[in-house]
Amino acid sequence: MKILTATAELTPIAQAGGLGDVAAFLPRELEKMGHNAIIVLPKYRAIDIEKWGFKNTHKTLVVQMGYWNEYALLWEGTLPNSTVKVYLVENNEYFDRAGIYGDPIEFSDNDRRFIFFSKAVFEVCKALGYSPDIIHAHDYHTAFTLAFLKEFYQNDPMFSHTAGVYTIHNLAYQGKFNPDTALLYSGIPLSKFQPYSPYEYYGMVNAMKVGIMMADKITTVSPTYSQEIRWSYFGEGLDGVINSRAADFIGILNGIDYDEWNPESDLNISAHYSIGEFDKKSYNKHKLLLDYGLSDYDDMNLPLISMVTRLTDQKGVDLVIAKLEELLSQHNFRFFLLGSGNYNYENYFRYLSHRFPKNALNYIGYNAALSHQVIAASDFFLMPSRFEPCGLTQMYSLRYGTIPIARQTGGIADSVFEYDYNNQSGNGFTFWQYHPDDMAYAISRALSIYNNQPHWNKIRENAMNHNLSATTTATKYLEVYQWAINSQSNA
Repeated sequence: MKILTATAELTPIAQAGGLGDVAAFLPRELEKMGHNAIIVLPKYRAIDIEKWGFKNTHKTLVVQMGYWNEYALLWEGTLPNSTVKVYLVENNEYFDRAGIYGDPIEFSDNDRRFIFFSKAVFEVCKALGYSPDIIHAHDYHTAFTLAFLKEFYQNDPMFSHTAGVYTIHNLAYQGKFNPDTALLYSGIPLSKFQPYSPYEYYGMVNAMKVGIMMADKITTVSPTYSQEIRWSYFGEGLDGVINSRAADFIGILNGIDYDEWNPESDLNISAHYSIGEFDKKSYNKHKLLLDYGLSDYDDMNLPLISMVTRLTDQKGVDLVIAKLEELLSQHNFRFFLLGSGNYNYENYFRYLSHRFPKNALNYIGYNAALSHQVIAASDFFLMPSRFEPCGLTQMYSLRYGTIPIARQTGGIADSVFEYDYNNQSGNGFTFWQYHPDDMAYAISRALSIYNNQPHWNKIRENAMNHNLSATTTATKYLEVYQWAINSQSNA
């Protein structure tokens, strides 16, 4: 099967969030299974062409935007640790700028940037002579590829058999655009901007809605999230649209790359370990604490709770702020924060480290290697998310025998299960109500199991034995691809 992934992010080449992880691991796994997978990505300024080995193909793409033509250059490289080809679309006007989307406010021309990119995807195929069985689009940035497939390419022999699959990673980011410009750039007649059409959403063009309505099959990144967003509380105004496509809507839990996230071989951590070798895991904690200002005169054996996160409202940081200071005063444990985001949240964790210099540590910023070290070093991983379409960090922590303390929402509810003392099942500690007291109670339950044998070793063994491999995820996507092809051919 020929599978083209159209994405705005790709780990480790151009990453801003979990979308990049999925866009990388899924084609990599599909290629291992014998399928012909390629990835198409904008050529952002931040991409290190030499580091990742990209070469200019000297192929020029002619992209029709409205009633005029624009141009792009095509670069070719390979996804690290794979044979998957990655193609970069270069247009300096759109992509030679700092960042991917604009931070903290999105670029005002994101409609034009990503409609251009979505159109360029088809020109990449033509330049390569690549006739895909599947175009897999991700989030609002590439949603218009599915509209173009249906509107312009159904009768093109290169794409006449091509089916479209659309994956929602985070429904909160939808791409709401002015119809006068968005439809002009796309070449779709303004006459199609009618109530209940794929292109109209409360007087705007909503790219997320376009993707949902124009795909042959729609997926999201966990079974629980696929159910949550059918209701208005999580639906972000699109629950009605989603329910209209309920028969074609599937939740597939993301997996993780077991080669990259492997405590037995991870080059980022101080000591490698496998299931049962928890003394070696403890060495990682010892080393991290030494690196962040403690000494052997301090008690190195206190339980360590960590967060590796973006500091945003989605991640439940307000719950942490409401309760963490009190918990550190009442309980004997350490806390480590690795993250960045909201300025006020960053300052809170700086203040906390000032008040508890030996028990509240932080690294404000992004550091991929340190994220591995923190997860390997920690005893518990705190993830009190307000909502979480899938979440990957709780999966990383399970892989490393670091016990999640997490709110039951989205993909967390599909991967973290409350530990049961009676039958010694489960791999974490959970709470459902979004309230600081419920989070605090889950933390207290977690701390009570620390060094409490046989439960402490058993819960860590359960965590490390829980299979969250990307291979399982890829197998389920292959089923969806086949359903999409069958659906398209029967249309």
